[in-house]
Amino acid sequence: MTQTEAPPDSAPKRKGKLPLVIGLAGAIALGGGGFYATYSGMILGAGEEEESTPAHAALPDITFVPVDPITISLGPQSSARHLRFASQLEVSSPYAAEVQLLLPRISDVLNSYLRAVELAQLEDPSALMRLKSQMLRRVQIVTGQDRVRDLLISEFVLN
Repeated sequence: MTQTEAPPDSAPKRKGKLPLVIGLAGAIALGGGGFYATYSGMILGAGEEEESTPAHAALPDITFVPVDPITISLGPQSSARHLRFASQLEVSSPYAAEVQLLLPRISDVLNSYLRAVELAQLEDPSALMRLKSQMLRRVQIVTGQDRVRDLLISEFVLN
């Protein structure tokens, strides 16, 4: 049993770095092409939507009706003593006079609601959106569904 030794010339040849460079260049080219196609709107149609919207959209016909600020004293178990609340109502312009006429009733509804809310909800910063939607719903019941579009809270301070 004799072993045959391979001549020194037949050692495995190393592959060059050329396939790696070609693969890397291809990946960069395809990535750049994909980015350009998406950004320019050739894919997903983003370019069509931008062309159809006007550059200067007309503002809606709205009026802001200020609601008198409300100060509510909180119970003895709270860390704060008072809640100061101020807001404005976004109203379609034809209904501004009617909503202005109902402001005492709106203040009463907001005051009653804020006094009934639990102290933990008032102190929770994430609860403001829930409170806002509840107050807007009550204001819309008082004024009618289509008169008040939104309630904008300009001041909500616990001190």
